[in-house]
Amino acid sequence: MIAVEAIDEKIKPVKDTLLTNQHVSISDDPTVFTSIYQAQINLAIWQRKLSISLQNSVSSFLEFNPNFRLEIITNPADVKSHIDNAFKKHDHGLNLSELNNDISKLVEMFCYLFELKQVGLRLHTVDHAMCPKFHIDKVPCRLVTTYQGSATQWLAHEVVDHTKLGLGSNGLPDSVSGLYKTQESIKQMRFGDVALMKGVLWQENENFALVHRSPDLSNNENRLLLTLDFIN
Repeated sequence: MIAVEAIDEKIKPVKDTLLTNQHVSISDDPTVFTSIYQAQINLAIWQRKLSISLQNSVSSFLEFNPNFRLEIITNPADVKSHIDNAFKKHDHGLNLSELNNDISKLVEMFCYLFELKQVGLRLHTVDHAMCPKFHIDKVPCRLVTTYQGSATQWLAHEVVDHTKLGLGSNGLPDSVSGLYKTQESIKQMRFGDVALMKGVLWQENENFALVHRSPDLSNNENRLLLTLDFIN
C-alpha cells in the first residue's frame, strides 16, 4: 500500500521520472506528484498496475452496480468509514476493502500534498463519454483515476491551439476545428494510473491548464472513475 511518507517533502526531487515533454511528468513512483508544484508542469501521472484481486473486485462490483454514484465531502480521518457505509448498501457480499483502502490512501496523499483538511470525492460508474470535447477544468488541481475501463485522454500543451477551445471551435468537432495537430497528438492514460491535472484556478495558471476529455466507450463498456477536488 502507498505510504504518505513517499511524498513527505513537497519540493522533494522526483525520483526516476520520465519527462515525456517539458510540461508533463510521468513515473511509476508516487513522488511524481510533487512535480505538480513546478511552474512548467501541468500534468503529473503516477503509472501503476492494479492488483488482480482489486481488478476482480471492481469488475464484480460494477456487474451488480452499473449505475453507482457517490459524491461526498470527506477527510483523511473519515473517508474509510464514509466509503464503507456507501459500499455496504451495494456490496452484495463482495469484499471491497482493497478498493476502499486504495481510495482512502489517495485521499490521504492528496490532502497531505496540498495541505487540505477535506476534499470533494466523486466515485461513479460511467457508460458514456461524460465530457466528449476537449476542455479545461475550473479548479486548482484535480486528481483523476480510472479503476476499470478506458481512461482519460489529454493533449500536451505545445500541440494545442487554445483559441479553438469551447466556443472557439465554432461548433466543429475537435478533430476538424484545428484544436490539435494530428490524431497522434491525443494521449491516453491507462486504467489504474493516477493523475494530477492543473486547472485554470491554479495560481498564475490561467493559460496553462491541462486540456483533456473523457474517452469514447465501446458498447457495454463501464468505467469506474474517481476524482478528488479542492474544497475551500
